[in-house]
Amino acid sequence: MADVVPGRRFDDRVAIVTGASRGIGLGIARRLVAEGARVTITARGAEALELAVEGLGGPTVAIGLPGKADDPDHRARAVEATVEAFGRLDVLVNNTGINPVAGPLTSMDPGAVLKIFGVNVAAALAWVEQARLAGLGERPGAAVVNIASVAGLRPAPPIGAYGASKAALIHTTGELALELAPRIRVNAVAPAIVKTVFATMLYEGREEEVAAAYPLGRLGVPDDVASAVAFLASDDAAWITGQTLAVDGGLLLGGGLGAGGLL
Repeated sequence: MADVVPGRRFDDRVAIVTGASRGIGLGIARRLVAEGARVTITARGAEALELAVEGLGGPTVAIGLPGKADDPDHRARAVEATVEAFGRLDVLVNNTGINPVAGPLTSMDPGAVLKIFGVNVAAALAWVEQARLAGLGERPGAAVVNIASVAGLRPAPPIGAYGASKAALIHTTGELALELAPRIRVNAVAPAIVKTVFATMLYEGREEEVAAAYPLGRLGVPDDVASAVAFLASDDAAWITGQTLAVDGGLLLGGGLGAGGLL
């Protein structure tokens, strides 16, 4: 393993981070760029992506490709543009996730469930395959990091369909780790509540009450997840694959999510 300058673990490496115009995804992209990476970020909104690319340092270090994560043409364009712009691909972070409905699984619209699994699981798997076909794994240090959730580790009403999709993503992480070893490492992180627009409904107006369930006394912020992702994507984690790291402020130490954990 080559020597790495401290704080520059991603010099000469290229990453794709999906769902990265804001929140956790943008935090991850920012951390990778700060450590030397060039990145492609994706999201549905072109304007938000443009602003995010500018904040990351502009086209010499970042490009943005708008589109839907479950659109095959978008995936192909994003991967192709990455290799075209930066010459290689070393890291894929599957951050895109949706949770359009909440409520009991017993009354959930099947179409909504299929959409959740299509974006959160099937699309993530398709991104991995698209990246692999474009050369991910041809150079040392290739890594995939999937963004799961503590809701995939314990029952989490009323976001059970979302949690089930993240449980499937965690299982998929292990399967891919076996199939793609030794050339590509595949790991996941499972955050609890992180203060983003996506998670607003889980804490808005009662943050202090929700945070009281966390042994570390606060909710997460995007940088908490970004640092874990950077570790798993780097050569510091060169002998780690197939693992899911809970980034949860100690929430799961209590044995579940419960009323104070997620809702």
